[in-house]
Amino acid sequence: MRPGVRGRFKPSSEAEKRHKADVELADQREDLLAVAAEAESQLRQAQARQAPVAEVRRYALDLDAALTAAVRAAYAAQRVEIGVRGYDDRIFRRKGKAKPGVHALTSEAERLLTLRETHRLNHIPAEPFQPGPAAAGIAKA
Repeated sequence: MRPGVRGRFKPSSEAEKRHKADVELADQREDLLAVAAEAESQLRQAQARQAPVAEVRRYALDLDAALTAAVRAAYAAQRVEIGVRGYDDRIFRRKGKAKPGVHALTSEAERLLTLRETHRLNHIPAEPFQPGPAAAGIAKA
């Protein structure tokens, strides 16, 4: 509550802006999950047909970007479920995180985050070595 004001809690304009942005992002969550599933499918197909490393890397980076967007949307959905007051009031945010609906959103967001981090650590191939123009002259000598 703002100092000197009695009555109902009025969230700050910054909290309302952040909440509005989170609502828009949370609404895209299903679409972003579909994009991530499609990116994973393309990566698995490229791996199955033993595509060149550069192509597999491109698909792996696309999947990483899609998973990152899905994680952001999942955490935005969690903040939306808590409510606009959670942006300003840490006690309200903490109490909101204890609700079952928020628990489900949190576990989904953490699952996606773990999936993304595992993908980053294990499934993105190293960039193939391409000698630069200076090294090309040395190789010919």
